[in-house]
Amino acid sequence: MSNRNNQANKQAARERLRAERERQAKKDKTRRQLIVGGAVVGVLAVAGGIGFAVANSGGSSSGGSAADVWAKAAKAKAVPPAHTSGSDGTTIVIGKADAKNTLDLFEDPRCPGCAAFEQNVGATVEKDISDGKYKASYHIGTFLDGNLQGTGSKNALSALGAALNVSSDAFLKYKFALYSKEFHPDETGPDKFADDSYLLKVADTVPALKGNAAFQNDVKSGKYNAWAMAMSNAFNSHKDVTSTPTLKMNGTTLGTDSPQGKVAPSTVADFNSMVDKNLKS
Repeated sequence: MSNRNNQANKQAARERLRAERERQAKKDKTRRQLIVGGAVVGVLAVAGGIGFAVANSGGSSSGGSAADVWAKAAKAKAVPPAHTSGSDGTTIVIGKADAKNTLDLFEDPRCPGCAAFEQNVGATVEKDISDGKYKASYHIGTFLDGNLQGTGSKNALSALGAALNVSSDAFLKYKFALYSKEFHPDETGPDKFADDSYLLKVADTVPALKGNAAFQNDVKSGKYNAWAMAMSNAFNSHKDVTSTPTLKMNGTTLGTDSPQGKVAPSTVADFNSMVDKNLKS
């Protein structure tokens, strides 16, 4: 469960960042010493610097810092992917058109609680959508980029837009892969989703995206960066959503009460029970 307005989380994130900076400073000092010691080490250090730059490119191959890329995206006109509707294409509804019920899912790509939910319940949600039990409306935020610092949530959301442009199924499969135990980054570890090459590596596990040149170009160029910002703004407009994951069935928030609000169900049994209680007949 990731809290959007939790000051303790923000302080902990700052402390982790401070510690990481101290560790990085020590590594940089050692690297400088090695560069002086030999030309070969110097070449390796340059290669490492290039890798660092790519990892912080924030989904753009056009140069500039990640901050510049996303500041520009925030002002740009959104290019909505296919299979979206609404203002700036910020409505993502997947499922049978005649399904009477709607499950709203509020998630952030870097959210560990969302990853746990997807790993435990994601396959059930996908099956329910396919069976017509309900439609799913996806709301994806990027607030953890602010809490933890970085650009991974925004960059992953932009890549999800590129997947959605391929197909709704590619979007679901790619989202599931990003949240998987194999690929979802640790909350206290490196911001892996900020690296386009990592996002493309994950995409290679999705048949519809593997070797898909158009999809790869959209990710590298940041075609859906402005759309990702529009999605994030739409997510933020839901003031009653204070943490992720948040699930709503026909407008009713699912979960158990806690001081931070409703805690989303983490098992298939609990999820099914809560969903079934709120289905329209």
